[in-house]
Amino acid sequence: MLSKTHRLLSLTSAMLVASTALAAAEPSAELIAAAKKEGTLTTIALPHNWCGYGDVIAGFKAKYGLEVNELNPDAGSGDEIEAIKANKGNTGPQAPDVIDVGLSFGPSAKADGLIQPYKVSTWDSIPDSAKDADGFWYGDYYGVLSFVVNTDIVKDVPKDWADLKKSDYANSIALAGDPRASNQAVQAVYAAGLAAGETDATKAGTAGLSYFGELNKAGNLVPVIGKSASLAQGSTPIVVAWDYNGLSWRDSLNGNPPVEVVVPTTGVVAGVYVQAISAFAPHPNAAKLWMEYLYSDEGQLGWLKGYCHPIRFNDLAKNNKIPKEMLDKLPPAAAYEKAVFPTLDEQAAGKTEITGKWDGVVGANVQ
Repeated sequence: MLSKTHRLLSLTSAMLVASTALAAAEPSAELIAAAKKEGTLTTIALPHNWCGYGDVIAGFKAKYGLEVNELNPDAGSGDEIEAIKANKGNTGPQAPDVIDVGLSFGPSAKADGLIQPYKVSTWDSIPDSAKDADGFWYGDYYGVLSFVVNTDIVKDVPKDWADLKKSDYANSIALAGDPRASNQAVQAVYAAGLAAGETDATKAGTAGLSYFGELNKAGNLVPVIGKSASLAQGSTPIVVAWDYNGLSWRDSLNGNPPVEVVVPTTGVVAGVYVQAISAFAPHPNAAKLWMEYLYSDEGQLGWLKGYCHPIRFNDLAKNNKIPKEMLDKLPPAAAYEKAVFPTLDEQAAGKTEITGKWDGVVGANVQ
């Protein structure tokens, strides 16, 4: 799942709850017929092991009988945008109908006239903070910063940021990236600042730096990039990472060693991706039907099966739409209710503070 991690950006405010009636809506018979007449959907940058996309694509094909032409599964957000630009006049198989990109690419693609508006049947169950008011782009799934813990080594599992300061965790804690360059690591520092009680983005960045400075001075911070291998080997038995990465590591390690993924009690920072339809989509009705599928209960649960929290997660949880066996594989649903979605402006302010002052305040050369 790391191929898309660099694309993960953050979004604004708290999740809203929508009506069950709208959440249960279905696409119209006319749309289904029009999409079937087109016969094909062209996607891009959807690796099958990312957010359960393999099963999601299979489910769409099985339900509606359309073919799915999958372009460049390992592409990044920028590549997706360039593919739209390069194929404006092309209705052939190299022109993507739909994109799944980091948040910042939604507004910029709208401004450049590269995407078209469409509001899915479950529109009202998508938080206002996670969608363009005119329907040009909308959040699809998100992750939160979590503690990924090797419980073979760490017996007293930390529950919140303050816990990581304990002497029990000497030489134990790593970030999943270099805070001078990695968005995942920058957001972890920002989250620690929010946990300290700051709400202003720059002040949260400052507080996060101070926090990690204390961790480093105490000898708890390990100056290496934490990964599945270092987690398993015990050189970094606690890694601060996106929850979906931690859950994927847990499954791949298969109990050797046992791993627990903990969403902290405070300072829960989320990052989100967005969906959009190309303004030049060769199969516009198939694209709209794909969106209907992704934002249906079935599609949203498909992403959750792949450990990416669907944008309608709180709505699904409150309406008991999530199977128990699926919830049992995840941190408690209540832990996600406190998720904060920083705006792009807030993220930029925090990033400037953190990347610019990490060396001077923390002094750990993470690599």
